[in-house]
Amino acid sequence: MSSTRDIDALIEMMAKLPGLGPRSARRAVLHLIRKRALLLTPLADLMQDVAATARECQRCGNVGTAEICDICASEKRATGELCVVEDVADLWAMERSGVFRGRYHVLGGTLSALDAVGPEDLRIPQLIDRIGEEAISEVILALNATVDGQTTAHYIADQLEGQVRLTSLAQGVPIGGELDYLDDGTISAALRARKDI
Repeated sequence: MSSTRDIDALIEMMAKLPGLGPRSARRAVLHLIRKRALLLTPLADLMQDVAATARECQRCGNVGTAEICDICASEKRATGELCVVEDVADLWAMERSGVFRGRYHVLGGTLSALDAVGPEDLRIPQLIDRIGEEAISEVILALNATVDGQTTAHYIADQLEGQVRLTSLAQGVPIGGELDYLDDGTISAALRARKDI
């Protein structure tokens, strides 16, 4: 029996996390072991708590510890604007910006013929229900500028046509970006989305 079996298993499990490979996981586990009292034990306790309490918001699909997340529960967020995102990481990115003050709807992915992901596999039916149930005046499609993201945006736009104002995030040249370093698709999108000065 190996004396490092549990440690090896922890390294193997950590290596499955996004952004961590076997070498990075090994370094992280060694650091946690060295700082056992300061990091490893509190981290293990927090992970156990989160595993027991984390759940998906029944209304929007965000992650929290209650059936309805803080964003959906906030009356200050009832602006009539609903921002549709692909996953919770996108919602969190929008929240980090501090600009959007409405509510969200997390689809849980994008439509993909190759992966056999259809509308019923995503939270699109719940989105359509929310439009009818809540006082939604605008749906902002904040989906990734990928083929699947744009396919999903077009599908949702078709489903909601005439029911609500539909908008999407602007696409194009990022602040600080240089044209020489941009791909053709980004330049094309920026040119199509040009505005008066």
